[in-house]
Amino acid sequence: MELSKVTLEIFSKLEQKWLSHCETTKKTRILSIDGGGTTGIVAGASLLHLEQQIRLQTGDSDAHIADFFDIVAGTGIGAILAAMITADDGSGRPLYTAKDAVHIITERNSELYKPKTAGFFSRRRRLSSRSMDNVLKQVFQRKEGGKLLTLKDTCKPLLIPCFDLKSSAPFVFSRADASESPSFNFELWKVCRATTATPSLFKPFDFTSVNGKTSCSAVDGGLVMNNPAAAAVTHVLHNKRDFPTVNGVEDLLVLSLGNGASGGTQARKICDNGECSTSCVVDIVADGVSETIDQMLGNAFCWNHTDYVRIQALGLGRTREEVLKERGLESLAFGGKRLLKESNEERIDSFVQRLVASGKSSLPPSPCKHSAGAVTPLAVAEAR
Repeated sequence: MELSKVTLEIFSKLEQKWLSHCETTKKTRILSIDGGGTTGIVAGASLLHLEQQIRLQTGDSDAHIADFFDIVAGTGIGAILAAMITADDGSGRPLYTAKDAVHIITERNSELYKPKTAGFFSRRRRLSSRSMDNVLKQVFQRKEGGKLLTLKDTCKPLLIPCFDLKSSAPFVFSRADASESPSFNFELWKVCRATTATPSLFKPFDFTSVNGKTSCSAVDGGLVMNNPAAAAVTHVLHNKRDFPTVNGVEDLLVLSLGNGASGGTQARKICDNGECSTSCVVDIVADGVSETIDQMLGNAFCWNHTDYVRIQALGLGRTREEVLKERGLESLAFGGKRLLKESNEERIDSFVQRLVASGKSSLPPSPCKHSAGAVTPLAVAEAR
């Protein structure tokens, strides 16, 4: 007997609803934050709006970004933000809100990137390693006892890359490796210091793991993974212990936050004049890496481009509000980009709808919840 048109429509709607439910509940959520620059305006604006929308759409004023993502990755300034919003307060909850993290980065930016006193004949601009070290230690330190947080002290899996001069290869810090062996567990402030050691501004950063058995001489992770989204995708696809249900990119939902173009017109002009400085080269490499990764992921998600959302600035916006109002860019399969009708703000809003529909992450919390003494955010964050 042939089904009526009304019956078919009912079954079709029920099927779509069921498939939509399956899609949202199965996907593993990845948040990636680019390096580049020292202010993190694009990433900061995106994180603030992301957290605001999560709280608005859930009706939970205490909701954190980490509650709705299964893994967070960051490079450079993006790594500091990523580590802050995933750092465990000692009770399994995030130490900092996005508002806390962005406030601290903004208020203490002059300390993080403090110019180093140079000699009379010095022509190179360098930044003070000691000043940055002091700030990072304060950010990732327990109030009671002064214990410095490590990679294991995060409420969600964390990935942060650098380039190791000793092995002449990229080195990716991860909570998964830190949980397996103390030889791969590093203090969070050192991890962030390693990924921000831009060659033109800082000396290579030498440090060891918590047990002293693994050493590294690190320079800026942006040289090889300024956009760490691909590293995060690869990590999830091959980490069956933490992500057993992921079989391919169709099981992923990725939000990648850029940080604007590092070099811009000035860098290109300098190079055109035949005077390409070290800082200019670093900027070009960082931008090139980010754009290449964006194109690769655009190709990988071409069959369902809504599963991969890239938030980037065109270089026109100089404030957080202007960045959010800019129209979004989307990589096309096999080359090129298109300017979207939706703004960056609207794209984040749509992405949050999917996050909220899929519910909070069910991944296990930090393996170091037993550590003594809860962590308290810095006074500067409390004064926001």
